[in-house]
Amino acid sequence: MSKNLRNIAIVAHVDHGKTTLVDEMLKQSGTFRANQEVAERVMDSNDLEREKGITIMAKNTAIVWRDTKINIVDTPGHADFGGEVERILKMVNGVILLVDAAEGPLPQTKFVLRKSLQLGYKPIVVVNKIDRDDARPDDVLNMVFDLFVDLHATDEQLDFKVLYAIGKQGVASKSLDVPGVNLDPLFETILEVVSPPQAELDKPFKMLVSNVEWNDFVGRIAVGRLEQGTIKVNQDVALLTNGGELKQKARATKLFTYHGLKREPVEVAEAGDIIAIAGYPDVNIGDTLTDAKDLTPIPFMDIDKPTLAMYFRVNDSPFSGREGTYVTSNFIKDRLDKEVRNNVAIKVEGTENPDVFKVAGRGELQLAILIETMRREGFEFAVSRPEVLMQDIDGVQCEPMEEVIIDVHADYSNKVIDNLLKRKGVMVSMNQEGDNHRIAFSVPSRGLIGFRGELLTETRGTGLMHQQFMGYEPYKGEIAGRLRGAIVALEDGETTAYALEGVQDRGVFFVEPGSPIYKGMVIGQYNRADDLVVNITKKKNLTNHRASQTADSVKIAVAKKMSLEEHIEFLDNDELLEVTPKSLRLRKLYLDPNDRKRFSKK
Repeated sequence: MSKNLRNIAIVAHVDHGKTTLVDEMLKQSGTFRANQEVAERVMDSNDLEREKGITIMAKNTAIVWRDTKINIVDTPGHADFGGEVERILKMVNGVILLVDAAEGPLPQTKFVLRKSLQLGYKPIVVVNKIDRDDARPDDVLNMVFDLFVDLHATDEQLDFKVLYAIGKQGVASKSLDVPGVNLDPLFETILEVVSPPQAELDKPFKMLVSNVEWNDFVGRIAVGRLEQGTIKVNQDVALLTNGGELKQKARATKLFTYHGLKREPVEVAEAGDIIAIAGYPDVNIGDTLTDAKDLTPIPFMDIDKPTLAMYFRVNDSPFSGREGTYVTSNFIKDRLDKEVRNNVAIKVEGTENPDVFKVAGRGELQLAILIETMRREGFEFAVSRPEVLMQDIDGVQCEPMEEVIIDVHADYSNKVIDNLLKRKGVMVSMNQEGDNHRIAFSVPSRGLIGFRGELLTETRGTGLMHQQFMGYEPYKGEIAGRLRGAIVALEDGETTAYALEGVQDRGVFFVEPGSPIYKGMVIGQYNRADDLVVNITKKKNLTNHRASQTADSVKIAVAKKMSLEEHIEFLDNDELLEVTPKSLRLRKLYLDPNDRKRFSKK
């Protein structure tokens, strides 16, 4: 079995074409019928993944090519979901490193390659999107080689195989001089480079749980690579924690292997294969499933710790309970506990207030995905501004640092550099590629909160930013907060066109005429650094005199609409974001202006 088996992961920076390439691998291996209609990026099955165009959760699939089964894991490319990549790499025997032929290696490329090399894998490098007008495959290959050297690859790892591909067309070639016809060169290289799993069939069954899935009929399903031995349906199996504590003894009620996009039930599975097992309701990522006669766990690799935290709390605004189904602290706590069981990069802690929970993750996007998922499930709650998690290292207070690479037109580069310098960033390098500059910075994580929105404004939507956690360094000092204050409602009620018109020259509004508001709600961005409190519900006094037509016509600027991520970036320390299935509202932590004054003095 194991000789005709390969386990690989496809890793890359975000948007370099992993999921599209997997689509073509599935099609060309005969996984789909010739006349079967298949959605693009079929592995991105989550609604949020399709909307945002990124992979969030790692997913398993399998193909058969020339009598060899190839288990494939499609991994996320965004830095915030690095925890997904780290644990998945333990489940495979090799990796395909995908690099964009124009953009070259970016921060997440470096991250996933470092993890792969540390595990001893010899990556297959695929230079993808060679059909781009700005493609420079030779330069990119040199950059990849330099990256291998920088990450201390062994001589054997430096002798990597290279393929040139156009993932969208489903073609690959071993040489730039030979046009690709199909993906056969990629399949051949996988069989040649990736070793079959070392199957020790004579030892007792043992498997590390690398992923957890859910099925409405059988409940939680443990997914992982069968490390040793064999397993049969209804075999007695023990479930151990990462520390070796016995959690449960039960029978494996269902066994599955992967074929295409489906889990297929089987009666027996052997070492080396990636399988799924049902029958263990308490199973978590990092646990070990083992023969009841051998109660020793498989070591689970340490996951990089969270760098950012937000406080999730029960919504106590005047509008609480109007739009959400799950609004109490018990519902919120249970949902966050469920997230921790399935997402090793998320940490949740209680606070002195039973209605407030500290949720830590890898970055703003990861936490925003959790918030958006919860609101779509019917939850209503409030969240605070993100804050970084400091660490005490040898008696020195240290903060998380990010490697930031920005691609920007030369006309805007000075603005971007000045902004990052104000945020305690240090420029590492700057390279000119045509009319664009690629600027590399080392920046404190807290300095990047709210930066993405300013980057888009400064570059008129053309700037591209890539970031990656790079470690901890001593605290860099104070960073100036938001440059502009908030426009805050003074009264409960509905906004009127008359009131909005009277103060619209003071800033940008987030609400339209007729919007329900409450005292202390943030309804716009002020032009100045302090806050402006206004009565935005007042109506025009009626008189006995007929007004002229021009006097009655009111012209109001279009309200600014923001995404969830933009709302989070806008938040200040004394503000909350009210999240419901239907609405996103910014508000002050203290709704009463007198309470806010007392808080500011503290």
